[in-house]
Amino acid sequence: VNRRRIYQERRDVLVNGLKSSGLQVSKPKATFYLWIKIPGKNNSIDFSKLLLEKADIVVTPGVGFGPYGEGYIRMALTVSKERIEEAVLRLKKII
Repeated sequence: VNRRRIYQERRDVLVNGLKSSGLQVSKPKATFYLWIKIPGKNNSIDFSKLLLEKADIVVTPGVGFGPYGEGYIRMALTVSKERIEEAVLRLKKII
């Protein structure tokens, strides 16, 4: 199977799932990371901790990439489509 197609499918599942949860995310063309705008007034570290503690989802706080990353988290497309679907369901329970 074409790796490009695999990552596109993972991207589409995650982008659609995040958008259906009310989160702001852009659909990237050529990367295996997504930048997601944090809802509300949380900072990226606190929101990352919330996802880990309440939904068992590991993300990277945007502030780790510099001050312009604050207000965002980064998610990777490096797990299977099924794991991404599962993560979206867990995320929807806490958003």
